[in-house]
Amino acid sequence: MSLRIFSIRPEPGLSTTIKTGAEMGLPIIGMPLAQIAPRGWTMPALDDIDGLLIGSANAIRHAGEKLEALKELPVLAVGSKTAELARESGFRVEMIGSGGLQQLIDMLDPSKERHLLRLAGHAHVELNIPDHINLTTRIVYHVEHTDIAAEKAGLIDQECTILLHSAGAALHLVQETERLGIDRSKITLVTLGPRISESAGTGWAEVYTASNPDERTLLALARDMCQD
Repeated sequence: MSLRIFSIRPEPGLSTTIKTGAEMGLPIIGMPLAQIAPRGWTMPALDDIDGLLIGSANAIRHAGEKLEALKELPVLAVGSKTAELARESGFRVEMIGSGGLQQLIDMLDPSKERHLLRLAGHAHVELNIPDHINLTTRIVYHVEHTDIAAEKAGLIDQECTILLHSAGAALHLVQETERLGIDRSKITLVTLGPRISESAGTGWAEVYTASNPDERTLLALARDMCQD
């Protein structure tokens, strides 16, 4: 697999990926194809809400000043990075998942009724909510995808590897390769999870999926592929 590895995720995640890759001996080229923007949202009645369900650190970064009114609610975080930012922002973390939000929901005590407020992005994973959980969702941010500039198209129109952190990024990459006539058979993908790999479709040189949805597992997989 090619040693030319690109990350197309937006900031601030892009810088984190590049830094973590460097620590692991994996040079990564940043080529962001999106940016995160806040969305206006209305605060629901908080009378019986007893927890916050957070599936991305972006929800905390972009929810705005209304977050202050939620500081008394414990956070159920999708992973360690989201939990870390929640703590830094003054929240108490009740639970930390390791396999996505559905896994986190499934871990909750079925004998205890809960009403959770989910702060999410516009493109978010639909969840199967059991009877003992009442879920209120608010969209607090969205992803604005950007085109691959014509002068940069040549960077990936050759043998290379691209890291994918979201299904939305995968779909956008497919659209951009089609728009620019880029030969996907030269490109290897390393993705953060099965849903992302599925969204990327076919026609790529190879598609590898991380065994766990966390950054270091993704980068370790990319490193191992480079060493083959």
